[in-house]
Amino acid sequence: MLMRRRAGIVVLMLSVSAPGFSRAMSTVLVPGFTTAVMAQEGHPLVGTWHGTWGPNAKERHDVTLVLEFDGKAITGMINPGPDSVRFDKVTLDPSTWGVRMEATPKGTPKAAAIVIDVTIQDITNRYRSLVGTWTQGTVKGDFKASRDS
Repeated sequence: MLMRRRAGIVVLMLSVSAPGFSRAMSTVLVPGFTTAVMAQEGHPLVGTWHGTWGPNAKERHDVTLVLEFDGKAITGMINPGPDSVRFDKVTLDPSTWGVRMEATPKGTPKAAAIVIDVTIQDITNRYRSLVGTWTQGTVKGDFKASRDS
């Protein structure tokens, strides 16, 4: 079975074979099925987010966030790879779509804790944004990241 989406309609292509007949493709249009399939997005924070933070327009730092949800807790990391920093705590306030992420870099002596306070912008868009502040020790700057698909 092959499923394709065409102009808001899900097209199911079924391979049909029967004794004495050659294999044939049958197309079934399922207009009511489209909404149900497309509406299954999941937790609003889950995914990979790319953006920047910095104290001013000239001093910017690229950042990648990877966030997951196991049904109970939001977890994730900053800048996946050998120097990644796992979040100690991530909280979401669904009444305001406010998010607070806290992380403590490991392996670096006297590394300052990171606190990211953001609001989810354009919550219904699959490419929604996180907009707010990034604080690391005494350095505070604005933060913005957009979710990848």
